[in-house]
Amino acid sequence: MNIKEKILEKLPEMRSRVKKLLIEKGDHVIDYVTIGQVYGGMRNSKVLVSDISYVDPEEGIRFRGYSIPEVLEKLPKPDYAEMPYVGGLYYLLLTGEIPNKDDALIVENDWLIRSQVPGYVFETLKNLPEQTHPMTLFTLAVQSLQTQSEFSRQYHEGMKKEDYWIPMLEDSLNLTAKLPIIAAYIYNLKYRNGEIPIVDHNLDWGANFAQMMCIKDDGYAELARLYFIIHSDHESGNVSAHATHLVGSSLADIYYAFSAGLNGLAGPLHGLANQESLGWLLDVMDEFGRVPTKEQLREYTWKTLESGKVIPGYGHAVLRVPDPRFTAQMNFAKKRFPKDDLVKLADLVFEVVPQVLKEQGKAKNPAPNVDAITGTLQYYYGIREFDFYTVLFGVGRALGVSANLVWARALGQPLERPKSLTTRMLEES
Repeated sequence: MNIKEKILEKLPEMRSRVKKLLIEKGDHVIDYVTIGQVYGGMRNSKVLVSDISYVDPEEGIRFRGYSIPEVLEKLPKPDYAEMPYVGGLYYLLLTGEIPNKDDALIVENDWLIRSQVPGYVFETLKNLPEQTHPMTLFTLAVQSLQTQSEFSRQYHEGMKKEDYWIPMLEDSLNLTAKLPIIAAYIYNLKYRNGEIPIVDHNLDWGANFAQMMCIKDDGYAELARLYFIIHSDHESGNVSAHATHLVGSSLADIYYAFSAGLNGLAGPLHGLANQESLGWLLDVMDEFGRVPTKEQLREYTWKTLESGKVIPGYGHAVLRVPDPRFTAQMNFAKKRFPKDDLVKLADLVFEVVPQVLKEQGKAKNPAPNVDAITGTLQYYYGIREFDFYTVLFGVGRALGVSANLVWARALGQPLERPKSLTTRMLEES
C-alpha cells in the first residue's frame, strides 16, 4: 500500500475526530495568553496543532509519538547500514505508522523517479552573482520549481476541497526528491567547479547526497541519513515550520510555502545556530592551540558570559534535558572518530558548560541542544564552509513541513489569521 492509499485509509477517521473535537470542545480554554506572551513572540502559547511531531520537555522531539532513539531503532535500514532510510522516516511522518523495508523502499524509489531537476533551475542559479549566499540560491531554486506545481495547476482547473491534499502530496514528493541534488549543486557552484551532480539509482536518498557531495568516506552516508532524520521536524511553532504553514494556509503550493520557511531558516536566531556553535569551539581551539583542560575551559566559558555573550548550542525553549538529537550525534562521533580534537572539545564542553550556566543562574535549561554538535560532524567530513550548513538544515526540514502541509490540506485547516491589539488596548485591559 503506497502513501496515498495509506492516507486515504486513515483520512475519514481523522476528519471525524477533528470535527467531533471542534463540536464538543471548540470553546474549551486550553491556555491564557498574557501580555508578556503577546510582546514576547507568543512563546509557549498553545495555538497550533501538529500530529507530525511534538517536543516533550523531558524526552525531546517525538516523531508521530516515537522518540529519537525509538525512530533510529525501529525504522528499516539499508543492508549493512547503521542508520535508517530517510524514506522510511518520511513514510512515518506522512502515515503515522512505522514502515517495513518495502514501505521505505516505495518512498526511496519514488524519490529516484522524481529526482530529475529541470535544467533551467541550474541555469538560474548559475546566472546569479558569485557572492550570492547559499541560502539565497536554495530559496530561489525552490521557487523556480513552482512552475511544476501540481496543486497550482489542479486548483486553477477546479477541484474539490477535500482532494486538495492529493496534489499537495504529489508536489511534496517531487520537491523532497530534488532537494539533495539542488543542495549538492549549490555546494559545487559555490565552492567547487560548478558541476551538476549525478544521481546514482543504486543508492538511497541519504547515500546519494553523500556521493553527490563527493565524500568517499562511508561514514558520511550514515551521517547524512542521521542528520536529515533528526532535523526533519520540530513541532509547528519554530520559524521555518510556522512560516511554511502560514503561507501554505493561504492555499499557496509547497514551493511558495517552503521557500518562505527557508527565508525564516536563514535568520541568525534560527538556522544559523549550528555554525555559531562550531565557531565558538574553533575559537576555543585558537585560544589554547589544543583541547584545553577542564579548568581552562571553565574560565574561558565564564569569560565569554561576562563579556555579554552566550554559549551557542546550549539552552532550549522547551527541553529540560540534553537534546536527544545532540546525544545521537555525539554517540555517532564517539563511535566513528573519538580521537578528533573537536569531538573531544565538544564532549568537554558538555561536561563543563551546563554547570557554569547553572552557577550563572540565567539559563532555565543549560543542557545542549542539537546545534552544539551538528557543525562539528560536518567539519570532520570536510564540509567546512559555514554558510552551507543552513542549506543542509533546510533539506531535512522539508520533510517535516511538507508532511504537515499535506495533512493541513487533508483536514481542511483554514487560513491562519490571528487578531492584533493596540498597545493602548493592552494598557487598558
